[in-house]
Amino acid sequence: MNDLSSGVAALNPLLADWNTPYGLPPFAAVQAAHFGPAFEVAMAAHRAELDAIAQQSAPATFDNTLAALDQCGRLLERISLLFHNLTASETSPALQAAQLELAPRLAAHENALYMHAGLFQRIDSLHRQADKLALTPEQLRLLQRVHLDFVRAGAQLGAAQRLRYGAVVQELATLCTQFTQNVLADEAGFVLELQGEADLTGLPAFLRESARSAAQQRGWGEQRYAITLSPSLVEPFLSFSSRRDLRETVWRARKARGSHTGAHDNRPIAARIVALRQEQAALHGYPSYADYELADRMAARPAAVLELLHRAWEPAKQKAAHDRAELTTMAQSLGEPTPIAAWDWRYLAEKARQARFHLDDAEIKPYFTLDNMVAAMFDCAGRLFGLQFIEQTGQTLHHPDARLWEVHGRDGDLVGLFIGDNFARATKRSGAWMSVFRSQSGHGGGTLPIVINNNNFARANPTLLSFEDVRTLFHEFGHGLHGLLSQVTYERLAGTQVLRDFVELPSQLFENWALVPQVLTRHARHFQTGEPIPPALLERLLQARRFDQAWATIMYSGPALIDMALHSLPNGTPVDIEAFEAAQCVALGIPADIGQRHYLSHFQHLFAGSSYAAGYYVYMWAEVLEADGFEAFTETGDAFDAAVAAKLLEHVYSAGNKQDPAAAFRAFRGRDPRVEPMLAKRGLIAS
Repeated sequence: MNDLSSGVAALNPLLADWNTPYGLPPFAAVQAAHFGPAFEVAMAAHRAELDAIAQQSAPATFDNTLAALDQCGRLLERISLLFHNLTASETSPALQAAQLELAPRLAAHENALYMHAGLFQRIDSLHRQADKLALTPEQLRLLQRVHLDFVRAGAQLGAAQRLRYGAVVQELATLCTQFTQNVLADEAGFVLELQGEADLTGLPAFLRESARSAAQQRGWGEQRYAITLSPSLVEPFLSFSSRRDLRETVWRARKARGSHTGAHDNRPIAARIVALRQEQAALHGYPSYADYELADRMAARPAAVLELLHRAWEPAKQKAAHDRAELTTMAQSLGEPTPIAAWDWRYLAEKARQARFHLDDAEIKPYFTLDNMVAAMFDCAGRLFGLQFIEQTGQTLHHPDARLWEVHGRDGDLVGLFIGDNFARATKRSGAWMSVFRSQSGHGGGTLPIVINNNNFARANPTLLSFEDVRTLFHEFGHGLHGLLSQVTYERLAGTQVLRDFVELPSQLFENWALVPQVLTRHARHFQTGEPIPPALLERLLQARRFDQAWATIMYSGPALIDMALHSLPNGTPVDIEAFEAAQCVALGIPADIGQRHYLSHFQHLFAGSSYAAGYYVYMWAEVLEADGFEAFTETGDAFDAAVAAKLLEHVYSAGNKQDPAAAFRAFRGRDPRVEPMLAKRGLIAS
């Protein structure tokens, strides 16, 4: 650092050395105002590093160009990871203002990296002679991926096109930030107060406790109840509330996020994002944005995505017709109106599930405390991969809800840190996700990953989970293991930095261990008595796994199909988001009494960034890999078979992006995946 930079660092904790336990961010010292100046210093330092690589007089080699590039920008990376984690997990008006102000500047910096002509010239020269360089497989993979990163970011465009491309990506960064903040504002702005027993009718004790806790978090005092738009409150409310009018209110509020005329209206923002993406794809020479995105996915082309989705879509609609008849009969028996509506389906399905399997979430949830299920997922990670989790208290993290564990390997060595942040709050975006504060790499003797899982469970005492909540917990932990177990040399290839339709394999695969009877028998214990879940109840729970899967498939596949249709529009096609979505619902035949998991005005997978744009399908693509992959354990008769677990660790969880994902799956499974196990798992074909 120069003298000026050193002076700034003395006043800015983001720029000083992080002399904290484990190199954790100095959470308590960081303020929103620190980020702007820190990013300026870090971006300038990164540009200097890039220039130094590009301006070397020595010819390009793997070490002086590719390896050097992978190691530079450390200061910028650590600040960026902290900033993006805070704005997602624990934001504030000041952080949101900084986010809007910094988004285009950070996008411009990234664009300048990929448009750096001197740097790309060296990378391109290595790429053209790759077969003569005697590289290791991992080095060759890094060269291929980095070269493709530059090409897909516009490095080969002409001068005028590069200028326009930079403007496009900067505007997209601002719009995606606005989209996210608008959804959060609508979610934080809605609350339904339940007034008296009449409003609470049908709600089991666990849901009443969660609603009471939500009211207390808003300072409402004792014996008041609040339903927010957190999924852990909305979904059970729609399943249990006997008040049809209140179910409709909550369902409509969740659907309407981002579609209110005024300051938080996401419809024009989404339309502009689509237009810019069309232009982005056209600059690259692709007929549509979907074609551009899928060129670097396992699916490769939109037709392959549509083929997979329709393999499930049509059988799901047919099965839903049968389910609808059953639910209509149930509605009539309860004196509920018919035809049924979207805010009725969950409620009636829960009644039908109770009748068919003698299951009731009020009976199930007492066996699934959050603490016990965290212990269960740690137990599974230990039995599969030899990991041990040791909680560390007394460390300052980004929020008091968050908990920290040291993660040790079979030999006792520290392999990483895991942070669990499990509760919903107004300062946290909805949904569930995994992120990192530091990635694994082999640089400087190796960097230990710091991985965080975020969930949005409704806090209660104790916090009781539905079985869907348990699956979500295990799902995100699967991502977490992908980051923690990573063993690569180069950070660009580490952990979850794999192709988007492969990244969900480790997460969805890990969900399977939440259903293993021996895991549930050990950890699913009644929060009051400590008794294990009764075998008969466990058997009924497992039998009900395929119940209402037509509804679940339609709720997911409809948005995935609309995503592909939207991003398959050719360049220059204007779109009215609301009208387009309505037309697609008609064309696809999306049942109005089922609806969609996500509507475009709040579809953050698509519009909070580009990661899942033209890519919401990836969950089903990965489900094909996952369902077939878990059969490798089923075939041995042991869900923790050591030999299969070792292959899974080697080729999936620890391998990062060291090889092509199709080859990685073949190395694990011994063959290419089959789609039938996924369809059977969803109950859409016979097992």
